[in-house]
Amino acid sequence: MGNSYANQGLAFIHGTGKQTDAYNDYWTGSFVNSVRQGLTNSNKFTVVNCDFDKFMWHEDAVGCLADQLNSFITNENITELILLTHSNGGNVVRWILSNPTYDSRYPNIISKTNKVIAVAPSSLGTPLADAATQGNTFETSLGWLLGYNSDAVKQQQVSWMTYYNNNWLSGTNGRPVLPTTFKAIVGSDVDSAFWDSDSYCAGYQYQVALETTQNWLDSCSDGFLECSSQSGAGTVWFKDKDKTSGKEPLSHQQSRRDCFNLDVIIRNDI
Repeated sequence: MGNSYANQGLAFIHGTGKQTDAYNDYWTGSFVNSVRQGLTNSNKFTVVNCDFDKFMWHEDAVGCLADQLNSFITNENITELILLTHSNGGNVVRWILSNPTYDSRYPNIISKTNKVIAVAPSSLGTPLADAATQGNTFETSLGWLLGYNSDAVKQQQVSWMTYYNNNWLSGTNGRPVLPTTFKAIVGSDVDSAFWDSDSYCAGYQYQVALETTQNWLDSCSDGFLECSSQSGAGTVWFKDKDKTSGKEPLSHQQSRRDCFNLDVIIRNDI
């Protein structure tokens, strides 16, 4: 638990995609409402809606995020901010944390941020973004996951993320450390056996699609990101099976849902 005198706040920050109702469409109410019970005051939370189809530094992406976080900090008088990110949302947050002088809106957020819990962050990018950008045939099966040829997809190509990590972003190997804790939850596998009820958490069809895309990745992946990418910035908090109920893996879809006690694990850490 945080300092009892602190005014804790929690922000849910979605991944790639243009969100207008991330509460329902990206996270689901059951996940949000479970996780926020970890707060001293469970009403001190916000669900961000921005256009993360754009490059992370774009005004519609990081500018939107900065505005929404600063409004939340001001309106709720937050002194200790926890950021819960998923996937590419971790990169947008790292942009703020890594570039305090880039924008006058950033320092207030940085000074208030107590920690980032980064669920399946795409810190080192993904070969799937390379494949989608090159227009490989399986691009259609990636549409629901990545969107189509957006700037955010280009951004998550492995070589592009290497460039950003080396020049603009902190927290990866050999780079300056981030100004606050950035701890990653790593998804390591996809389970889509139709006879296994666990495959149905967060939608069976997504597990099947992720098992297809997993063939393009190394043996440790959540169907979208390799474990190495998820582990690439900050520190690893845990790999799914080390803490999930039944030692179940978390696919990239399941890691933004209340699957296998994930919501309770995060709630208890807040």
